[in-house]
Amino acid sequence: MSHDRERTSGTERLVAALTWTLLLFGLWLWGRGLTGVPHPTGGPTTGNLFALAPAHAPRLPAPAKPLGDAVPQRVDIPQLGVQAPVVRRGLDAQGAVDPPPFDQPGVVGWYGAGTAPGARGAALLVGHVDTETRPAVFYKLSTLKPGETVRVVRSDGKVARFTIDDVRVLPRAGFDAHQAYAPHRPGRAELRLITCGGSFDRAAHSYTANVVVSAYLTGTAG
Repeated sequence: MSHDRERTSGTERLVAALTWTLLLFGLWLWGRGLTGVPHPTGGPTTGNLFALAPAHAPRLPAPAKPLGDAVPQRVDIPQLGVQAPVVRRGLDAQGAVDPPPFDQPGVVGWYGAGTAPGARGAALLVGHVDTETRPAVFYKLSTLKPGETVRVVRSDGKVARFTIDDVRVLPRAGFDAHQAYAPHRPGRAELRLITCGGSFDRAAHSYTANVVVSAYLTGTAG
């Protein structure tokens, strides 16, 4: 390999790392400006919700082999009665994943420049918790539990089945973006469902936390 090629590869890795760092920082800021009804969590508003009841931890299935790239078309969350179309989104002015417009509260946004759901790595799906007048697609996201299922319908005709293994409501103060959004285990196909959480600070016009549901690929249909 030539020295020029080595320098080019190193530059590409640096750019990729900087892009990921910027994205994670932007996600930390994501959700500012949402208004409306209180978040529906009846229990704690921060921390690993399921870790508070370890005696009920389910036996989780083994991970499935990652799929190739394909565009997500719909996300189904049977426990919440959610069947939502997915649209490709980029980054907003703050460097965070740009959620769908407020006039599309039932739509989920996928960070199209990142990992595709079912492919190796962590795919990011974002949705509003509410609007100024009503609940939105991820209103009950924090009520999900490990062992429950999320399905993503893909453009290649496959349905990627993910098993939830972690549900957290993470306060924005001292937020660890890498812990929340980076892959938990190397080699797996993982999924993150992200929305606002905690309580709504009307003075700051933002929520005090983010809900982050983590899942990993455990099966495929189609």
